[in-house]
Amino acid sequence: MVLRLIALFKLLKGLLLLALGFGALRLVHADVWALATSWADRLNLNPQNRYVDVVLNRLSSVDERTLASLGIGAFVYAALLLTEAVGLWLERRWAEYFTIIVTGSFIPLELYELVKRFTGTRLAIIVVNVAIVAYLARNLRVTRHQPAHEHA
Repeated sequence: MVLRLIALFKLLKGLLLLALGFGALRLVHADVWALATSWADRLNLNPQNRYVDVVLNRLSSVDERTLASLGIGAFVYAALLLTEAVGLWLERRWAEYFTIIVTGSFIPLELYELVKRFTGTRLAIIVVNVAIVAYLARNLRVTRHQPAHEHA
């Protein structure tokens, strides 16, 4: 049951990253700042708002290379997440190891980002990822002595 929930979580993240990747690549040859300004107008967002202004200013410096890199990076990470999701859904032992390695490898970076700028969202992401790694490590230890066909 828990493996399936983790698989669904990984699937959702993977699908969101696929959408981000396609969106970033679609914007490679577009005027990103003009497009963002247009979206802000359509959503009736005040460009004088501090948060809207910060986003618009950041988008003004986005170039084609950055968008292409973002798109490709999103696809690579999505492929990892979707591989984890399928393997966990099928209850494959290799997927549990793979998820521990991939998810665990991002925890130090997430901790660095949390220390750099603390947010509740970043803290929640770390807590969820640590819980996933801990659960899978415990699950692998418990099932280690079972025959492979029972937990393949």
